[in-house]
Amino acid sequence: MNTPDTLSVFPPKESALTSIFGTDRVVIGVVHCLPLPGSPHYTGQPVSELIRFAVEEAKAYREGGVHGLIVENAWDLPFPKPEDQSFENAATLAVIGDRVRDEVGLPVGVNVLANGAHCSIATAQAAQSSFVRVNQWVNAYVANEGFMEGLSPSATRYRARLRAEHLKVFADVHVKHGSHSIIADRSLAAQAEDNEFFDADVLIATGGRTGDETPAAEVTGIREATSLPVIIGSGMNAGNAGELLSLCHGAIVASALKENDRWWGRVDTAKVREFTKQAEQVGYQLP
Repeated sequence: MNTPDTLSVFPPKESALTSIFGTDRVVIGVVHCLPLPGSPHYTGQPVSELIRFAVEEAKAYREGGVHGLIVENAWDLPFPKPEDQSFENAATLAVIGDRVRDEVGLPVGVNVLANGAHCSIATAQAAQSSFVRVNQWVNAYVANEGFMEGLSPSATRYRARLRAEHLKVFADVHVKHGSHSIIADRSLAAQAEDNEFFDADVLIATGGRTGDETPAAEVTGIREATSLPVIIGSGMNAGNAGELLSLCHGAIVASALKENDRWWGRVDTAKVREFTKQAEQVGYQLP
């Protein structure tokens, strides 16, 4: 009996960053959408207002020099678990994402919170997006929302059913806002390897909470354990950009680029420019 060659089973992947953004080192801004229909904080405004807000935020990021964007249902607090996410959420976010992509002309990804792998894939496919962020792609952890399992087995099959294999998966290794004691016997390196083995395309290193700086050791530890691109997903600002961006392939950044330095503020184009200038100084090619 012949044993298949390992490389034929798991061929090397083209860099998802290069295929999406045309460069292998990127800065990605986050559009924190207003409360969507069906969420507790939604007050009934027409979807056109939600779209207008998101497009304004996206244009501010573009003017500052980012390579791409993620649209996220950040105001749908408290976040539902994946099995409780709604049709109206996916539909509204898809319309917003499609308009942002069309108006701004940058690659757009989708992140449906919390851990909405299937909803993100459905939304991204309808919005003609390029990638999704999934906070717990493998293993399991305890979050604000409760027990959260990695959804890669069912999510990859759902993506295949939609003929959406072009959608790349950006997966957190140690997702923020959660306890990883349930998998305490899995090292950082092992968890990075798990994500790659379960077909993620880009790995994300983060701090403990939104806005918390990502430890340099977390970044280098993940990079040493994977052949995939590694980007930072929290705590980036103009002050630490030079050091941290030199350790990885890019960053997802938002809070430090807002007028009030909080995720719920409005995007400040001057702060975006300051951040991307720091990226350029360590070798990033701006769009």
